[in-house]
Amino acid sequence: MAALCEEDPSLAKHFKGHRDAVTSVDFSCTKKQLVSGSMDSCLMIWSMKPQMRAYRFMGHKDAVLCVQFSPSGHLVASGSRDKTVRLWIPSIKGESTVFKAHTATVRSVHFSSDGQSLVTASDDKTIKVWTVHRQKFLFSLSQHINWVRCARFSPDGRLIVSSSDDKTVKLWDKTSRECIHSFCEHGGFVNHVDFHPSGNCIAAGGTDSTVKLWDIRMNRLLQHYQVHSSVVNSLSFHPSGNYLVTASSDSTLKILDLLEGRLLYTLHGHQGPATCVAFSRDGDLFASGGSDEQVMVWKTNFDADYGDVVKPQKYGSSVDGTHGTGSEMDCSIHHKKTKTRDSCRTHEQQEEETSLANTLEHIMGQLDVLTQTVSILEQRLTLTEDKLKECLENQQKIIQNKTN
Repeated sequence: MAALCEEDPSLAKHFKGHRDAVTSVDFSCTKKQLVSGSMDSCLMIWSMKPQMRAYRFMGHKDAVLCVQFSPSGHLVASGSRDKTVRLWIPSIKGESTVFKAHTATVRSVHFSSDGQSLVTASDDKTIKVWTVHRQKFLFSLSQHINWVRCARFSPDGRLIVSSSDDKTVKLWDKTSRECIHSFCEHGGFVNHVDFHPSGNCIAAGGTDSTVKLWDIRMNRLLQHYQVHSSVVNSLSFHPSGNYLVTASSDSTLKILDLLEGRLLYTLHGHQGPATCVAFSRDGDLFASGGSDEQVMVWKTNFDADYGDVVKPQKYGSSVDGTHGTGSEMDCSIHHKKTKTRDSCRTHEQQEEETSLANTLEHIMGQLDVLTQTVSILEQRLTLTEDKLKECLENQQKIIQNKTN
């Protein structure tokens, strides 16, 4: 049996501040902050603490289409219609470094789980991979024949999945830089794609109003949901891997129970299209944004226990009632209680490990900030050098004019 829910998801907060449609939302790892991007060319950093003011970051010259916190939470990446990517320090100053990433609109930005790499996707039909440090370009993936809407690293960082207006979802090997498979079953443009937390399957949603899940080891369709009446704009896996939340132009959010293969909840909050949705890192919350300029934060209210060991099970039908794939949803979903070795470890060992993990996380965060600071200083130095050069050139001209 899948986990039962104690009560319906409920609206916890609701933020107003954008002056146009919200395009993207993401939580920091601590859940203390939420970032949103908008067609108004701004990013907003919202504090989850009551009475804490929001920060508005301005820098992009056109619509901001994608935003994401780095795994450590010390950086935010944004991509824009102005063809650039910016890396921001999410503090009051809101300083950022900028680089021209593509020759057309940047639709998607995504950090690798170690925070070292960034993958971007664009209307120039390419996917590009960069180092976060110094924003050094590494390589391009270019087999799509139309706009690339979304690109994501796998949890282990070895694969990249991308979705495009050429109606395909492509799977890439990061090391060989080869396309290892193309999924062509979508009947429309594919707006959004992401990896299941296990890394063994992917979910995609698009203009044909469907959500499809594929097993990437067998390259077969696992589940097919026809629950929306309009375009699916965004989706996000719950960290347990048991649930998927989707946002659609039919103005609803839907929560799917992947273990039972059924629709759990339909949420009505946005007036007009729901454009983006994202779970927090622990899955307690999810955020959504819409064309109504609203950012909403929802409590999942899922049972804290996500069920005991989940055995692979067959699905005979898809959610729209048509004949399903009959394939197994076996994305290695296990409850933490089943890992008996955890119970063998002493409390002291666990505390030591937690302390070490926290220290490493802190060091990574500080390195992120240092990297950004150095990058900002480099930019300022370049500007100063350019100005100095300009001044010297002007002085030369003045001297020449006088001697003439």
